[in-house]
Amino acid sequence: MGPLCLYLGAAARVLDPGSTCLSVRRPACDSVAVDAKSPTGRDEWTTPAHAAGFIARRPRLGRAADGDAVMDEIIPETVRQVLDLGTGGGHLIALLATRRPEATFVGLDASPTMLAAARARFDGTARVRILAHDLALTLPVVGRFDAIVSAFAIHHLEDARKQTLLAEIHERMRPGGIFANLEHVSSPTPRLHEQFLEAIGYGPDEEDASNRLVDVATQLDWMRTLGFADVDCVWKWREMALLVGVRT
Repeated sequence: MGPLCLYLGAAARVLDPGSTCLSVRRPACDSVAVDAKSPTGRDEWTTPAHAAGFIARRPRLGRAADGDAVMDEIIPETVRQVLDLGTGGGHLIALLATRRPEATFVGLDASPTMLAAARARFDGTARVRILAHDLALTLPVVGRFDAIVSAFAIHHLEDARKQTLLAEIHERMRPGGIFANLEHVSSPTPRLHEQFLEAIGYGPDEEDASNRLVDVATQLDWMRTLGFADVDCVWKWREMALLVGVRT
């Protein structure tokens, strides 16, 4: 059996009864053939309306705030360098910076609208750098980090790139560093997926065409295979899960 997704803290009270990190396991993907001509939906994130719509929805997206709270609790207050992958409007950086006044942050994103929002949010804040980068490409060398975080970004990548990105994350962490990914994961059945969309206020026609969802168990397996230790799902609500591992 996979790890139960029980978090022994305040967030445990909001976990749906029976919600665990157990899911239908699919084979780990060593490589995926991608048709470059087929639509992925990723281009829509470069449109101002789509990106701005997500920034506006992010603070009240289902139970995401509960996942944020667990993220804030598990990232040590002693971290000094933090990398945020797919920073969007800078939501995670703002969250983590509050209790970590000595930490510096680097946020990466590819959307011009999100980059502009994050840069405006942290204008004049010397300890925050916002850089343009597409996660489909190899991570830039911008330092070694005590924590690497992400929220609702990596699931847009093809499976092969998800795995190479995890390897790059592991490489760019200092020993003892933590990786925490608040992710959109797949449901075991189509009906559960429909119920999730309804729960977050999305209609069938609003589902993001760029989603490439993967179940929790497969992603935890990828992390273990790549050398992460203490790998676990520490919080889950429907298709939202916080996946965590450390570099030893």
